[in-house]
Amino acid sequence: MAGGFRRGNRQRTPKLQARGELQSLEREGPFKEWLGMPDLFRYFLVVDGEKYSYQTEDSEVPVSVGDQVVFRYKETKAGNWIDRNSLGKAIDPSEYQ
Repeated sequence: MAGGFRRGNRQRTPKLQARGELQSLEREGPFKEWLGMPDLFRYFLVVDGEKYSYQTEDSEVPVSVGDQVVFRYKETKAGNWIDRNSLGKAIDPSEYQ
């Protein structure tokens, strides 16, 4: 059978994207979800006045306060959750060399 087969004729909702200046960054953890799983850290970010949550196994994130960041996220009842491995610094082509 061919890969990528989906049941029904539903269109997948596209991922939401955000870009802006990181205004604050807080870390919680480590949390142990279950035995054998690595420790998880939860980060709470404020980007251009919007609050987002990010969960990862890394004790440090690749961005700092004041950086221009870009990421994919989804809206849930618990808030906006950033997709794993999508958080990074935004590159401005005019400054890149």
